[in-house]
Amino acid sequence: MSDPRMTQHMPLLTRSWDRETATAFVAAKEACWNRDGLGHWAILLDGAYAGWGGFQKEGEDWDFGLVLKPERFGLGPLIARKALDFARADRRIPYVTILLPPSRKHFGALTRLGAEFVGDVSHAGAGFLKFRFETP
Repeated sequence: MSDPRMTQHMPLLTRSWDRETATAFVAAKEACWNRDGLGHWAILLDGAYAGWGGFQKEGEDWDFGLVLKPERFGLGPLIARKALDFARADRRIPYVTILLPPSRKHFGALTRLGAEFVGDVSHAGAGFLKFRFETP
């Protein structure tokens, strides 16, 4: 989370990433599991940590987030497909949203996965591009 290739696309990451920040972050993500029965997972590739991602309830939306180590960026579409398959099988999730920072410019993979652009939104004081996937 402190790699500059990551932070340039993470407008909510405004403090340095140290042990205290990481501990608070993990606690917040674990609270999602306790509150909503769903949250984020560690993503492993051949037993090695590749990143984290999953679902978080944001108001009425089930938002999907995915953060991969830079050397694992190419796994994004595969992981997103698996996550969307999970969402489609879960009756609690009528649709999935995803927020991307305006610094992201390439959306071909999202549209191939079935995402529709919703519009520009503000979240926690930062601007994002909001997309939505139907999960009938």
